Amino acid sequence: MKTTSHPQPATFLPSSSRWMGLTGMLLAATLSWGAAQAADQLVGGVKVSASMASAGAMLQLNGAGVRFKGPFKVYTAALYTGKKVSTAEEFHAAPGPKRIVLTMQREVEAPELGRLFIKGIQNNAPTAALPKIMADLPRMGEIFGATKKLLPGDQLTVEWIPNSGMVISVKGVPQGEAFRAPEFFSAMMDIWLGSSPADWQLKDALLGKSSAPSPT
Repeated sequence: MKTTSHPQPATFLPSSSRWMGLTGMLLAATLSWGAAQAADQLVGGVKVSASMASAGAMLQLNGAGVRFKGPFKVYTAALYTGKKVSTAEEFHAAPGPKRIVLTMQREVEAPELGRLFIKGIQNNAPTAALPKIMADLPRMGEIFGATKKLLPGDQLTVEWIPNSGMVISVKGVPQGEAFRAPEFFSAMMDIWLGSSPADWQLKDALLGKSSAPSPT
């Protein structure tokens, strides 16, 4: 009797090497997703993102901390850079976009905050840069004067965008044209990172020198 051979049914089970490769990819993706989720932090009760997109680049959280006035939390500050920096000099020298995000923790009179910022600029600005800095101070004062109040949860962002300049955003809305002078952006950032910062502990936190904030 002639035996008729039948083709073997196609198998949908991958080979062991392919299976191991797929498993590895899935595991890596899972670990990557988990790490990204764990990287978000709570700083003074405010959720701080581990990364942010800016001008076509992805910025990473360099450090974050809380600005106190006496026992009261005023705002949580988060510094974002393209690469890790641990000194003000490294921050200023780093190329690409940079950003600091302030999230209010209490109601703040914006004009008063603007005056404190101007005082911080004057306390840290080098004499040689003062002419360019002073020229931009009135417009910055106008931005804070127009804002009036910042409430808990409101955000104020100061961002450097290459080939454009410094942009101040209030509640996610850019306030007018960019400030072109890089000296003015450096002076603004030295409010927090300069030789006479608003808060030394906050400076250390922004530069990643203090203990890590609590994960979310």
